[in-house]
Amino acid sequence: MTRLAALAATIALACCATAHAAAGNARARLDAFATNLHSLTGHFSQSLTDANGQPGKSSSGTLALEAPRQFRWETTAPYKQTIVADGSRVWLYDPDLEQVTVRVQSTEESHSPLTVLTDLKQMDREFKVTEQGDHDGLSWVRLTSTARDPQFDYADLGFDAKGLARMSFRDQLGATTDIRFSDWQRNPEIAPQTFNFVPPKGTDVVGDAPVISTQPIKN
Repeated sequence: MTRLAALAATIALACCATAHAAAGNARARLDAFATNLHSLTGHFSQSLTDANGQPGKSSSGTLALEAPRQFRWETTAPYKQTIVADGSRVWLYDPDLEQVTVRVQSTEESHSPLTVLTDLKQMDREFKVTEQGDHDGLSWVRLTSTARDPQFDYADLGFDAKGLARMSFRDQLGATTDIRFSDWQRNPEIAPQTFNFVPPKGTDVVGDAPVISTQPIKN
């Protein structure tokens, strides 16, 4: 599930602003955006560059996150793809292939920038955070995972006065993903079914899908 691995390194934030009153400009903006954040929706546009500097595919869509472990990443153009984490499993749906790949949602996600977005204490435990200065009209911090087998080399987060505007990360193969965010909505009410994926009829389900009991319920 390589696209899921890319997704897991698409966003990052966290920690209490009061603990970093003397922090640099980028960290202060990160803290301001993340403090008291419980749910989040927005739009993204994403571009890829391979290890040789050659541009790859670009895509765009919407995202939704809710504490503690739920997210939905919906690619709408130029192809359709849906990734849903329901707190128990992660579902990757490719409608063109009529296939869903499923795996248990485990500690891999809990050690990713995606989930620390709505966990205000996790980031400083899971990542080394360093200021990267101002460029391209944004203030930047770099997140370097402290995991034994990190999913990416580093993730750079760019902030403007409104919050997280951009993220650039490099995976362990040297490829770079650049993501731009817009239309953030903080702490909206998100319908529960947003994070409940049901494979469409006729879809091939591959992986660790939950077993649905067909036994009658005993009174």
